[in-house]
Amino acid sequence: MKNKNSRLDSIKMIISSKEIGSQDELLQELTKEGFQLTQATLSRDLKQLKVAKAASMNGNYVYVLPNNTMYKRMTEPQKASEMLRHNGFISIEFSNNIAVIKTRPGYASSLAYDIDMHNFHEIIGTIAGDDTIILVVRENCTRTEVKHALSTIIPNIN
Repeated sequence: MKNKNSRLDSIKMIISSKEIGSQDELLQELTKEGFQLTQATLSRDLKQLKVAKAASMNGNYVYVLPNNTMYKRMTEPQKASEMLRHNGFISIEFSNNIAVIKTRPGYASSLAYDIDMHNFHEIIGTIAGDDTIILVVRENCTRTEVKHALSTIIPNIN
């Protein structure tokens, strides 16, 4: 069973990459991605994500995410699981014992949660915003060690 955070991430990616006009269409897409959920659960997820409907370029009403300018539709649709492979990771920079991870909008909190749940020895803790994560790195841990630890959940970190 896939967890709620990955389901919410998949919903964001599907809505960002395809014109979805109904909950039934979205349920079908989520089923293709391996999720099993009821219409009621999907409805709660959409409410939590603050998803709305808006007119598309061709006049149909489709689901859109809040602040839709941050979630531009892709011209080449991909499966949500393919797009999520990198957890929205964009970059990492270090300054002494602090690291800053940049992500796609909306992905920082779920990635920070994954980092915290792995209890990496090299990382004391995280603070997440919408698209930025602050990592507090344990004293005497190298940048290479931090990146190596994170590579288990962020394959494209190097």
